[in-house]
Amino acid sequence: MNTQLSNEELSAYRDAFSLFDKDDSGTISVDELGAIMRSLGQKPSQQELDRIMNEVDLDHSGTIDFNEFLAMMSKMGSNTIDEELDEAFKVFDRDGSGQISEEELKAVMNSLGERLSDAEVHAMMLEADTNGDGQIDYKEFVKMFAH
Repeated sequence: MNTQLSNEELSAYRDAFSLFDKDDSGTISVDELGAIMRSLGQKPSQQELDRIMNEVDLDHSGTIDFNEFLAMMSKMGSNTIDEELDEAFKVFDRDGSGQISEEELKAVMNSLGERLSDAEVHAMMLEADTNGDGQIDYKEFVKMFAH
């Protein structure tokens, strides 16, 4: 298995890890993992969460650190990463329009526990909306996670 990640992939994983690590502890707890999965529309049981933690938590600390997160992601392979990005985009694109509006972005960030001001959401939109149409399309969404 090729475990070399490009700087772009590493940056995307770092961003995803930071989003999942709600309390900025540098690790993902089982509670944070459950919240993430529920926000993505899944309904994991405590047993499922414990099984995932046991598989991923290589040092048995009870949390997932960034290196364990990377190991988990590299095991999944690039096809799965594309699928995960597709699924994540669908979560953000609540009305199925193929575009993410400022309102959709704020709603999903709130559901992930990220309480952002209107100004912060607007700044995220400006950064991600490279074609200036006031919406984030799939290509812009993928690019946003690569930075």
